[in-house]
Amino acid sequence: GLYNQPLFGWIADMTQKDPYYVLPLVLGGVMFAQQKLTPQAGGDPAQQKFMLYFMPGLFTVMMLQLPSGLVLYILANTALGIAQTVYTNRTAPAASGGKP
Repeated sequence: GLYNQPLFGWIADMTQKDPYYVLPLVLGGVMFAQQKLTPQAGGDPAQQKFMLYFMPGLFTVMMLQLPSGLVLYILANTALGIAQTVYTNRTAPAASGGKP
């Protein structure tokens, strides 16, 4: 299990929150980047701005007290999602029939 298992550096137990809040803050930044990469189809500009700024901030605040192992898992998942989006955008032909 994760109990009393060190992760790296300052994280001595993956079942405890990050004592310096590094992982939750990095997660917030990565979630913001993911929101910037995700195309927003139509909709209200105010709602798009809300999703861009408020949602990553809200998730960051929620992650501050969660175990560092869980925050790392979500961070890795989000980073892989960004990598998949970038890869897909670079390799898929444009929707208008253009070449990659």
